[in-house]
Amino acid sequence: MTGTTLKIIALVLMLLDHVAQFIPGTPIWFHWLGRISAPLFMFCMAWGFYYTRNRKKYLLRMYGFGVGMGIIDIICNSIYPDAVSPIYNNIFVTLFLVGVIVWLIEYVRIDKKKGTLLIIIFAVYQLITTAACTIASQLSSLYGMGMFAGAISANLIFNEGSFIFVFLGIWLYFNKEDKKRLIIAYGSFCLVYFALEWTSTPGITAMFYQNFQ
Repeated sequence: MTGTTLKIIALVLMLLDHVAQFIPGTPIWFHWLGRISAPLFMFCMAWGFYYTRNRKKYLLRMYGFGVGMGIIDIICNSIYPDAVSPIYNNIFVTLFLVGVIVWLIEYVRIDKKKGTLLIIIFAVYQLITTAACTIASQLSSLYGMGMFAGAISANLIFNEGSFIFVFLGIWLYFNKEDKKRLIIAYGSFCLVYFALEWTSTPGITAMFYQNFQ
């Protein structure tokens, strides 16, 4: 199966998921199928990032799409404040962060001293932007302002799926070349995520969306 085929499958599944999100009464299994779309996009992004000739341009495009999607989200939420389900969808920011962190990890292997320094700078930046996004979400009455700030600042917490999905993307990237390792990696992530969702109240995903938007 080609990467293009996988992307088409992911797009169809994403459409089903969004239909379930915005149209009341849609069968729950639309969501079940739709949950597969994000891992597929991340898997395709992992190989795309691996093969690209220019990682800087690749990440800049991803960031640009993320900012653009953030602007569209905030405009839609402004126009339709009483919508059935406010829009917070922006997988581009999540994918961008996956690429950035993968690049940092691989840079450490090339130059440990400079790579470590870059990771420290990145961590401090994330702490500052998390505080800024939290303030933005608390001060604004507009739903999604925290996520919009997260899109602009590329924040690990304020993005679709939060740091958990960023971890998934990184996990898939470093296991992409071995099918058995990939199956074990993704399977273990699903089991842990399911356990966290099952034992948490109101749930990991719901917690992020309720507290940070």
